[in-house]
Amino acid sequence: MRPIALLAALTATALLAAMPLHHAQAASGAKLERDSNETLEHLYDTQPSTREVLGRAAGVLVFPGIYKGGIGVGAEFGEGVLRERGAVSGYYQLVTGSVGLQLGLQKRAQIIGFMDAEALRKFKNSEGWEAGVDGSVVVADLGAGAQADTKSLNQPIIGFILDEKGLMYNATLEGSKITRISK
Repeated sequence: MRPIALLAALTATALLAAMPLHHAQAASGAKLERDSNETLEHLYDTQPSTREVLGRAAGVLVFPGIYKGGIGVGAEFGEGVLRERGAVSGYYQLVTGSVGLQLGLQKRAQIIGFMDAEALRKFKNSEGWEAGVDGSVVVADLGAGAQADTKSLNQPIIGFILDEKGLMYNATLEGSKITRISK
């Protein structure tokens, strides 16, 4: 293993271990579903136009809490649920590692809408789906007037990222590895 990769892996492991224990532990299926419902409602309250957009999706993947930490090297972890036609059809985890100028801890929520059945099928049939490699996720740019850019909302996969204060801007989902888990 290359020295930088080893350093990244060790730092990511240390960061995840240092996060508060109740955040790093796996949530129960029922709690994850409740938290996902609250996250969707928060998005709809913050940006009402998203309710209609996600209502057209073949599937909606909701990560109510993704925890990111970094000191030069960073790591992210979160768990979420996939909903199809309003019902939970699976549980997933997201893991990301990064190297670069970074310092601190952050919590955010992430919602991914699979707007067509083919994009959803590819996601569900993957052994580990990576944003930007297995599918391009267009992060919706919702302006101050709460109007979404119509070009971004016509893409096969749309992402929404929220922090605890509202919609986050200039965020990316590239490099996030998403894997199915059991609950």
